[in-house]
Amino acid sequence: MRSRNPVFSRRGFSRDNGYAGFNTAPQAGGPAVATQGNPYAQPTGNPYAQNPYAQNPYAQQDLQYGAPPQAPVTTGRMTMDDVVMRTATTLGVLIVTAALSWALLPVDDANISRSYGIGIGAALIGMVLAFVQSFKRKASPALILSYAAFEGVFLGVVSSIVDNRIADGAAMQAVIGTMAVFAGVLVAYKAGWIRVNRRFVGFVMAAALGFILLMTVNLLFAVFGGGDGLGFRSGALGVIFGIVGIILGACFLALDFKQVEDGVAYGAPREEAWLAAFGLTLTLVWIYMEFLRLISILNSND
Repeated sequence: MRSRNPVFSRRGFSRDNGYAGFNTAPQAGGPAVATQGNPYAQPTGNPYAQNPYAQNPYAQQDLQYGAPPQAPVTTGRMTMDDVVMRTATTLGVLIVTAALSWALLPVDDANISRSYGIGIGAALIGMVLAFVQSFKRKASPALILSYAAFEGVFLGVVSSIVDNRIADGAAMQAVIGTMAVFAGVLVAYKAGWIRVNRRFVGFVMAAALGFILLMTVNLLFAVFGGGDGLGFRSGALGVIFGIVGIILGACFLALDFKQVEDGVAYGAPREEAWLAAFGLTLTLVWIYMEFLRLISILNSND
């Protein structure tokens, strides 16, 4: 599993005609189904399924004589508790460093440039760490927690600037908004109101790619042309794109939930829980930043 925010591609636990984790029948880490002519073949639907003959060399003989095969060993599998604990740890590190940077990096007129510079530096380091983890085949807890720490520094500085210089209480409003989106998507997903299938994935990925390209072009115009660039992050357009960004973040939360669900159902290794935590953290940071930006725009227009 490689679960990430819209900046990165996604790879689920199962394999289904090029799409991962969608519309496949989970086997809960169960035994591999032998293909015709090759009883030792691994299934294409569940890459984490164990070969029953590898765990019990007499399993095939048992089947021939009508004896029920022994259940494969399922220790070391990812559980929902693993995902919750890893996500809580990652978010805890992020929140602690955000609080420390808010308290230790003042944003008054004399210190704002230095604090903002530290925040941008932390954001760049966090981005590099996120990309490194994104292209690693296995989860690295140290790398993921380091990303959370540096991202927390950046969020603490930016939140302090917005809260103290633009909109009082903006940070708390953004936190509440992020929590509300998370809870709403989770309820909708568990109730079956959101169906994560190929069409949903294709739409979300296309929309996210277009959104990121537009924001990149707007940033380039702002850097080289000055001002607000093409205006996608200010005024009425900024409000519209802020709402679109939050909706995209909600869609990627649904993809994260689907990947976690598939991982537990397919018996993914326990270390995959760190990747789930990494993806959820990236998505929540995305939603929080969109809320913070939207609140800033709305208060700037007052």
